[in-house]
Amino acid sequence: MKKQFITLKSSFTVALFVLTGYSSTITAQQIISVKTKSNALILQVTSGKEVNTIYLGEKLANDFEYEKIQGQFRQGTDYSGIYNAAYTPSGSKNLLEPAISVTHSDGNTSLDLLYVAHKTTTVSAGISQTEITLKDPVYPVEVHMFIQAFYDTDVIEQWTTIQHSEKANITLNKYASANLYLKGYSNFWLNQYHGEWAREMQPEETKLTHGIKVLDTKLGSRANLFQPSVFMVSLDKPATEDEGKVLFAGLEWSGNFRTDLELDPLNNLRIISGINNAAAAYSLPKNEVFTTPKFWYTLSSKGKGYASRNLHDWSRNYKILDGKGSRMTLLNNWEATYFNFDEDKLKVLIADSKKLGVDMFLLDDGWFGNNYPRNNDNAGLGDWEVNKKKLPNGIGTLVKTAKDNQVKFGIWIEPEMVNPASDLYKKHPEWVIKQPARAEHYFRNQLVLDLSNPKVQDFVYGIVDNLFTENPELAYIKWDCNAVIYNAYSSNLKDKQNNFYTDYVNGLYKVLERIRVKYPKVPMMLCSGGGGRVDYAALKYFTDFWPSDNTDPLERVYIQWEYSYFYPALTIAAHVTDWGKQPIKYRTDVAMMGRLGFDIVVKDLNENDLAFTQQAIKNYNVLSNTIWQGDQYRLQSPWDNDAASVMFVNKNGNEAVVFNYSVNSRYEAGTHLPIKLKGLQSDLNYKVEEINVYPGKKAAVQTAVYSGDFLMEIGINPNVTASNSSVVLKITKS
Repeated sequence: MKKQFITLKSSFTVALFVLTGYSSTITAQQIISVKTKSNALILQVTSGKEVNTIYLGEKLANDFEYEKIQGQFRQGTDYSGIYNAAYTPSGSKNLLEPAISVTHSDGNTSLDLLYVAHKTTTVSAGISQTEITLKDPVYPVEVHMFIQAFYDTDVIEQWTTIQHSEKANITLNKYASANLYLKGYSNFWLNQYHGEWAREMQPEETKLTHGIKVLDTKLGSRANLFQPSVFMVSLDKPATEDEGKVLFAGLEWSGNFRTDLELDPLNNLRIISGINNAAAAYSLPKNEVFTTPKFWYTLSSKGKGYASRNLHDWSRNYKILDGKGSRMTLLNNWEATYFNFDEDKLKVLIADSKKLGVDMFLLDDGWFGNNYPRNNDNAGLGDWEVNKKKLPNGIGTLVKTAKDNQVKFGIWIEPEMVNPASDLYKKHPEWVIKQPARAEHYFRNQLVLDLSNPKVQDFVYGIVDNLFTENPELAYIKWDCNAVIYNAYSSNLKDKQNNFYTDYVNGLYKVLERIRVKYPKVPMMLCSGGGGRVDYAALKYFTDFWPSDNTDPLERVYIQWEYSYFYPALTIAAHVTDWGKQPIKYRTDVAMMGRLGFDIVVKDLNENDLAFTQQAIKNYNVLSNTIWQGDQYRLQSPWDNDAASVMFVNKNGNEAVVFNYSVNSRYEAGTHLPIKLKGLQSDLNYKVEEINVYPGKKAAVQTAVYSGDFLMEIGINPNVTASNSSVVLKITKS
């Protein structure tokens, strides 16, 4: 083999080594640095050509001092020399949890990954991408690590590609997206989330101890039902809203995920995250490139709030479909009618949409199926023809009615699912995910279609495409996903069943990509019986998501509070419904913290309730850009206080809105102390006025002018009590 030489240069070293033969050694250590506005990720190529992480934290003032970091630690012996590997292989000298594990075509299970080259390119203004090529010196297996840095928002994404040129398929037993290493901290505190239907995003903070803490899901679809992939790790001590060092992170993947948090023998933290490898050892053909999903993270030294605002800016700028755009308010018929409706009922509700003052009417579940009419959730899924009994004139007449009432029209679908009581199930049983020799298990009376099958992908795409072809003025899709995957088996994959969970999600993305090529801007809600699916891979295709079927506004204060750390307000669909015992003012005020919608019977509102709601929608329209695009500050937590307080400030600091809610109805519970505001300009004056005041009621807060300094140092009392349960304050530069 002819040997090829390449010269590597950095501010620290110059090294010469053999690229293709791997016979020479690196005589000095190469530094690879990835930087954002505040932080640095520093990797080092050892003399043995291993790539290790030597630093992840706040940027140092002097670049030349990064090479001095290692010498300051006396934590003990790293017997393998790769506890801090940037992407840990399995089966050679690794002693800890691997990021990648393979079985070669000859049955061997060892892997070693050595440095070949790296390059850093500019993707666009403020975005750089570093690609590091690693190869096994014995087997023709190659891994490319990608690290994309978003400078201004301090967010980094990591992922890998894996390929080989062995004679036959190799098996990827584990194939993580990222492998972080955090050192130099006395303790690590994990803030994770758990839940169930109607109890999403329940936080739980614990100190990490030695061993491995695993966050994962094995549900296949609706994967976040029990546990979402987002989490926080506080460094040294639990971070607060405004103080402490904290890492936010999550996987961009809408299926089974796994995150390992391992406190190693040297008391440093290893974080390995990617697709869950449970029942998913992936068979990879020769020369085919496998791309792992992206893993995002952001590090803050100024508490959770700073990390969250950076993440919001990053997501609106780079990840969310139409993240810098606007959102429509809507009236949904679900809780007004459930399955019991006809054309006449819907036309009344559409007219009510105009009366209420929202932008759109959304037709929910129950509009389809004839042989198996969708009159409950036992039948009809899969048969996407309009129910002729309920809607004899089709969807088109409803779209026209909406247009006549000067509102838009949207529709609900659940295209990935099928009821056994459906024509589709009987016509294409091979399209259904189920074990051929086992009893079927149903989740909400339904099964999941096999999106690893290209024919199913075509079918699901066709559902959406046909709706738009027949109704070009259709303005919104609510895309639901209510079932998990039981009895995972694909008749399409035959002897590659371990590929199923991964291919299913990639099949979903293929469908969504096709939809967005043809219909790039149509808003779509990501619904999954609540927040069962949201992540930043899905939000590439969806404009908002349904955080929970629990619309009790008191519960939503908590649920939306936790979601808001990771997702900005314009993505969080929040509806006013009849859940809960709170007055309509409280319900509306809470829903205004997200993408506002209504699920009520307008004709049942009394005169004052209707007048209040109409005015609140007008107020929301005035303030919506500040809520959607502004900086969010969590002023007072519902978990520790009688009242919760959340503030949004627009980017130039001249307008803000503060939402305040009672969360405790006990005697004398309320805001006894002023709440300090944030994000204003100290030297400006601001008018503070209460909005959303219920007709006939006196404002709890008198309109007055204060300096920004006063509002942030002393604060203002919203006068929230059990009987005065919600107060919304509008703040404008005076």
